[in-house]
Amino acid sequence: MDLKAFIRDIPDFPSQGVLFKDITPLLKSPEALRTTTERLLQMVNGEVDIVVGMESRGFFFAPILASTLNAGFVPVRKSGKLPGKVVEETYALEYGQDTLEILEDSISKGDRVLIHDDVLATGGTAVATCALVERLGGKVVQCNFLIELEFLKGRGQLNGFDVKSLMRY
Repeated sequence: MDLKAFIRDIPDFPSQGVLFKDITPLLKSPEALRTTTERLLQMVNGEVDIVVGMESRGFFFAPILASTLNAGFVPVRKSGKLPGKVVEETYALEYGQDTLEILEDSISKGDRVLIHDDVLATGGTAVATCALVERLGGKVVQCNFLIELEFLKGRGQLNGFDVKSLMRY
């Protein structure tokens, strides 16, 4: 199945000049959703204790991957969205900065962690998430993406990590 056929381009979203890759048609199709899940699972190398999904579209597949891999799911959210004590990581955006948070007790020392998000673009969110996991004592075993925008060179920011992507543009 050609999963790219289920990815819709939305020009000038969320801002002028950006070509947004909309995965809504893929999520709407039971067959495409099932095929995507199966292919994401096939990309996983090794044992996983925790699957971390990044806000917000990383939340679509990360819990499914976690359940199938008999692992836990941990969300990484933007600042102020998680209850309790958090660890935060601020990272650079194209114009400014943003902060991600994870609950401080969500990952234990030595946990093998699969990081999942829908899109790998510039790599800032993924790098910040890897830093959060490592600060809590987890070991990032893989960074797993539905889509990689190769022209933004985000993979290069993730040196030292095993990076896999299902679709590349």
